[in-house]
Formats: sequence, C-alpha cells, structure tokens
Amino acid sequence: MSHVVAGSTTQNNGHVAGKRLGLKKYAGEKVKAGNIIVRQNGSVYHAGNNTYVGKTFSIHAKVDGTVQFRRMSGSKRGKYFIDVVE
Repeated sequence: MSHVVAGSTTQNNGHVAGKRLGLKKYAGEKVKAGNIIVRQNGSVYHAGNNTYVGKTFSIHAKVDGTVQFRRMSGSKRGKYFIDVVE
C-alpha cells in the first residue's frame, strides 16, 4: 500500500486569453460618439464631461470631440476624470 497520495497534473491550467483592458484613446485624440475610451475593471478612471460609464466600467464618449484627462484636487484629490471636449 502506498504511503503518499498520487499527484495530479497541472499542465493544462492557466491558458486564458487576456482581457485587453486599458486606454484605447489618448489625450488629444479625436473620438466619435459611442467610442470606447477606457476598458477597465472597477472605477480607476471616472466619467467626466460628455462621457458615460458602461456596464463593465468602460468609459464611452457621448459626443464627437477630443479626449482630455484631468486630475482632481480638493475633496476628490487624486481621482482621474476623462472628458470629451467638442
């Protein structure tokens, strides 16, 4: 009788495609209404003027324009907001 339990193989674990998160449009880039600006998990970036947050926390442009990033001071210090300026 064996004194150790047989080990299982873990060779086929962990083969999962990446989620392709991150910035899709950068500051100064032109966007059209509905374009995705950021894909993210959780609210690292927050929706500013002329943007909205989707179900998966992705930030989209509401109108055609140019992307702008801003960092808040005061009570919202350190938070990043994304705006679309017409």
